[in-house]
Amino acid sequence: MKRQYRTLASSQGGFTLIELAVVILLIGGIVALAANSIFGAKNRSNAKLAETQLGLLVQKVGEYQNDVGSLPESLDALVKAPGNVEGWLGPYAKEQALKDPWNTPIEYRTPGTDAEFELVSLGADKKSGGEGVDADLVVKP
Repeated sequence: MKRQYRTLASSQGGFTLIELAVVILLIGGIVALAANSIFGAKNRSNAKLAETQLGLLVQKVGEYQNDVGSLPESLDALVKAPGNVEGWLGPYAKEQALKDPWNTPIEYRTPGTDAEFELVSLGADKKSGGEGVDADLVVKP
């Protein structure tokens, strides 16, 4: 009686190149979906944070106006006392509070549209206009 022995290499099957490519594509798709969800949530939370930040800065401009008797010429007057102003009791804000969550300077427009002034964050795209998280945020007193 003659026995036949198989070698280990001949009994194991390997993955073909097509099977490996399919697995890599599936993993890549899952990673892309997860990244999109994570970054989308971050931009939405930054938009809410920018809205809150602009509301606080409107209050700070109001405090400045109450102390000095006029609106500041720029938002920098909330951080450092302008040389030609009496009654300044600041600083009213920190330097970093003058930038939105996307690290873009907050725009101070005086006069604003239908208000004495308005504060504007350009949104995630850092450009005028846009929709969703890219839309400009405008806050008035």
